[in-house]
Amino acid sequence: MLRREGRSLRKTRRRLTAEFKAKVALEAIQGHRTVADLAKRHELHPNLMAQWKRQAIEKLTKVFDNKALEAAANRDAEVTKLHAKIGQLVVERDFLAKAFDR
Repeated sequence: MLRREGRSLRKTRRRLTAEFKAKVALEAIQGHRTVADLAKRHELHPNLMAQWKRQAIEKLTKVFDNKALEAAANRDAEVTKLHAKIGQLVVERDFLAKAFDR
């Protein structure tokens, strides 16, 4: 660790929010500036910005995918149906257990 005039030159690790990452990725996707330009402006590594850009583009298609929404709705309905069936089977089991305990 380097020291100058009694102070440390070591930087603390920045914690970047999802909103910041989305904003930077959107700037990179728009293409008004190069990724290297944006990286210098935001003090980030160009590879990191390219990674965020790639992730944003890959996940963008899921926003418009109706099949995923339908699958989630069907899954929720099926879970509710299965919970009801489990409840019914528990009641039947308890009833039969009491009937044969006599």
